Amino acid sequence: MLETFLPRYPDIHVEVITDSTLTDIAAERFDAGIRLGEQVAKDMIAVPIGPPTRLVVVGTPAYLDNRTPIAHPRDLTAHDCINIRFLTRGGLYTWEFEKDGHALNVRVEGRLTFNSIERIRVAVLAGYGLAYLPEDMVRSSITDGRLRQVLDDWCPLFPGYHLYYPSRRQPSPAFALLVDALRFRS
Repeated sequence: MLETFLPRYPDIHVEVITDSTLTDIAAERFDAGIRLGEQVAKDMIAVPIGPPTRLVVVGTPAYLDNRTPIAHPRDLTAHDCINIRFLTRGGLYTWEFEKDGHALNVRVEGRLTFNSIERIRVAVLAGYGLAYLPEDMVRSSITDGRLRQVLDDWCPLFPGYHLYYPSRRQPSPAFALLVDALRFRS
């Protein structure tokens, strides 16, 4: 998006800060933030900037071929799963699944834990276990056969990424242009 936006508006400056915490953008004086739609506070204006998405369970063919088959999310407890620790909450993420309206959370275990989904992606590609990652992040690795997906029918769509900002703040004309440029249009 920035490749087309910035040349059109040479006087607009955009600063992007990346971290894995759930930063309070109002307290930290940021104009906006980007989160998954379900994580946006109710008092914020949320603008979808991507399609609905989902997390998928993936592993290398070598890992999956040498382990017990996975037919149900509970089977993951017998596998080496690569965890993520959210710095804001301090705990490990519990993998969330749903099928036919039935939700199921599974606390997985493994030898590796990261606070970055990019590091998890690198580790799963290296064969260190199973990962639960955004589908768009691993789609090309699934397509080219470096990763295989399991439990597909347990991985539902959920609201994708949203740009969000305080509802009390009057957006500047430059900010309004950026929001419009980022807005997801199906």
